Amino acid sequence: MPSKSHVPDRIAVVTGGTAGLGRAIVRELAARGWDVAILARGEEGLAGAARDVTEAGRRALPISTDVSDDAAVEAAATRVEEELGPIDLWVNDAMVGVFGEFLTTEPGDFERATQVNFFGFVNGTRAALKRMVPRDSGHVIQIGSALAHRGIPLQAAYCASKHAITGFTESVTTELLHNKSNVKISQVDMPAMNTIQFNWVKSQLPHHPQPVPTIFQPETCARAVADVADHPRRRSWIGEPTVMTVLGNRFVAPFLDVYLAKTGYSGQQAPDKKQPMLPDNLYAPVEGDHGSRGIFSDKAKETSPQIWYTQHRRVSYAAAAGALLGGVAALTAGLRRR
Repeated sequence: MPSKSHVPDRIAVVTGGTAGLGRAIVRELAARGWDVAILARGEEGLAGAARDVTEAGRRALPISTDVSDDAAVEAAATRVEEELGPIDLWVNDAMVGVFGEFLTTEPGDFERATQVNFFGFVNGTRAALKRMVPRDSGHVIQIGSALAHRGIPLQAAYCASKHAITGFTESVTTELLHNKSNVKISQVDMPAMNTIQFNWVKSQLPHHPQPVPTIFQPETCARAVADVADHPRRRSWIGEPTVMTVLGNRFVAPFLDVYLAKTGYSGQQAPDKKQPMLPDNLYAPVEGDHGSRGIFSDKAKETSPQIWYTQHRRVSYAAAAGALLGGVAALTAGLRRR
């Protein structure tokens, strides 16, 4: 059995890797043997995420980066390859939030959210592909959302950005296929998660913002991302709510318009949560190391049948094939008895 020194290092970059889902992804990748570069703004969060990686026995490289700045992202990618090695995996996750009706959202706030949530992904994808395509090797994962397929009230900037990421990713995928590139690009669409973002979004809501239930723990979704890193797939929908949202919007979109108009406001607020909000992180990072989870652990699920299926596809396929063969055998035996 080869020694660890003969096992090639796997180098990953995670944007927005200091908090929420990004932090959970950093930890999960490190636990699976990846060296991880973390791109985010807050110094204390960067230090904490880097500590998570080194405690897992892997190399960490924290780089203070605003992903909306293309030159900063390009410089960070150069530094990663100089200090860690060629980038094998790039995960675009960084995001900020603006909660409120479109007409009462300041134009500058809307544009800032779009710069981070969409152009941050564009900048990261460009930096990654500029290095991966010439090597004909590598993988980019876009963290999408059920809201990449269905817009909801009070989050116009976020929904627009996630929809844009879907179209952008589909376009880049076709270009890679046209050029017969071995570089992979995936989109992993997430359900609502219990993350710190709901404590520091810029909000106009009268009550504490919350993710639309059903809510999942970020570590559950991070495992799904790491599974896609290990076994690339172009599209993954995580959790039953995501599947129902995507399919529902395809077949009953007018009904969803009416339903969300009635429920989308109250469903994104938690009057029972009295904790004070943190300062918003729209233009500057929030001080401190905030980890992966938010304040909704009392409502959050660790897994679900659909998530189990996405993580055990081969077992599920084998079971289905076994059931099919068993049915055929039983039918054949019955026909013979006749």
